[in-house]
Amino acid sequence: MSAEGFDVAVIGGGLHGLSAALHLARRGRRVVVIERRWTGRHASGATAAGVRTLGRDVAEIPISLEAMEMWHRIASIVGDDCGFHAHGQLRIAEREEHMPDLLRRETRVRALGYAHEEIIDAVELRRLVPALSPHCVGALVARNDGAADPHRTILAFRRSCEAAGVVIVEGCGIETVDRERADWLLACGARCFRAPAVVNAAGAWGARIAALFGDGIALGVRASMMIVTERLAPLLAPVASVVGRALSFKQSDQGTLVIGGGLQGTADLDRERSTVNFTELAKGARAASDLFPVVRDVRLARCWTGIEAQTRDHLPVIGASPQAPGLFHVFGFSGHGFQLVPVAGAILSDLVVEGSTRREIAAFSPQRLMQERAAA
Repeated sequence: MSAEGFDVAVIGGGLHGLSAALHLARRGRRVVVIERRWTGRHASGATAAGVRTLGRDVAEIPISLEAMEMWHRIASIVGDDCGFHAHGQLRIAEREEHMPDLLRRETRVRALGYAHEEIIDAVELRRLVPALSPHCVGALVARNDGAADPHRTILAFRRSCEAAGVVIVEGCGIETVDRERADWLLACGARCFRAPAVVNAAGAWGARIAALFGDGIALGVRASMMIVTERLAPLLAPVASVVGRALSFKQSDQGTLVIGGGLQGTADLDRERSTVNFTELAKGARAASDLFPVVRDVRLARCWTGIEAQTRDHLPVIGASPQAPGLFHVFGFSGHGFQLVPVAGAILSDLVVEGSTRREIAAFSPQRLMQERAAA
């Protein structure tokens, strides 16, 4: 079987794979993206597309803030604004006993030298979100945060990749991996791809791809559920979450309400299918109607869930394999990877092209989860 030769093979056609491919192609690399189904099939196409710095693990704050700067000029990166609007994100306290947690968070973040998270009182909260129930007492806000359109984002990154010369191969799942001198050989049915560098951006299947190269990385799976309602007149601009409940609540450009927050369905990696748990999903609907009484009689249009990777510490896996030369991992974003897409691609291009990056990524090393498995 003759192999198709490239400088870099990216496994996985979700947003993180496309972003890595785009940044690499713009640095002169010949790149192929190899996707088992089609671009954006799983987590990227099922996301609520929150663009959030608010509440990040402190290890993620530096790259999240850089990603936010990139989102504010995303049209210059991918030729489309991706439906991004920066109306802010809020973490709301329903009762006074919820405020100390938010105050501690603000204090901790400011002690680290960051000022993007701010405590606001009930008056400012009501100004930002007039439809909010009057029982809420305050919030933590990141005013530059927002949300985007996931499908516009996928299309924009794909078009930019193709314009940069990236070859995108869909319906092609990697079956075997071999080593030939300095190159990796990736076999998929009747096709074979040769490249000295491989980016593993396979999402929930990232550990399975890693295992083909000999990397045993501990990885779980999640199936976050979402609700979309009928269209309504403008109700709120920021994205709202709440202390002590699984809720993310926003209104799209079309007027529909998008309700999520991490409530879990079930996922089956082998069948590549996920299932909605309506009993759990009802908790999100209840939280939304408690905070926004005006939506209690709004009709639901549809609900869904997608398959995502989840690490033990909820931090992503970003870095070079410690034992497979030329292999680089970028997966495991645990339900909050959408905002990091632009910067993660830049990081991967640094790692592949230069062998290192100036960004702070030590907390995301693959080794931390490989050690966990060895110790288990």
